[in-house]
Amino acid sequence: MAYYCYMVECANGALYTGWTKDPIRREKEHNAGRGARYTRMNLPVKLVYVEEMDGHIEALKRELEIKRLPAPKKRLLVHSSANIILTIKQDVKAESSEDALDSGQKQGVNECDAS
Repeated sequence: MAYYCYMVECANGALYTGWTKDPIRREKEHNAGRGARYTRMNLPVKLVYVEEMDGHIEALKRELEIKRLPAPKKRLLVHSSANIILTIKQDVKAESSEDALDSGQKQGVNECDAS
């Protein structure tokens, strides 16, 4: 199972760093007020950085490394090749499209059965 180190940008412009198994879900949790106290006080947040790690321990270590960086270096990471956020978001869009297509096909079958 993949683990991810992520950064969200808070409404006040600060970057919050954490780790998770599902970055998209985690962003939603932060925005629903179920994240860290800091992000709850600085909503909304926007997912700006995601880095895939091999395991839980590696994700924790990377989170600590990033937290120790000065803000300008964190901002450089957001624009670096290590950031896989676009890949993650494309995967989510593809899954959503497939789900919509599947439900449309199922609805079509149900409509035919109802006649």
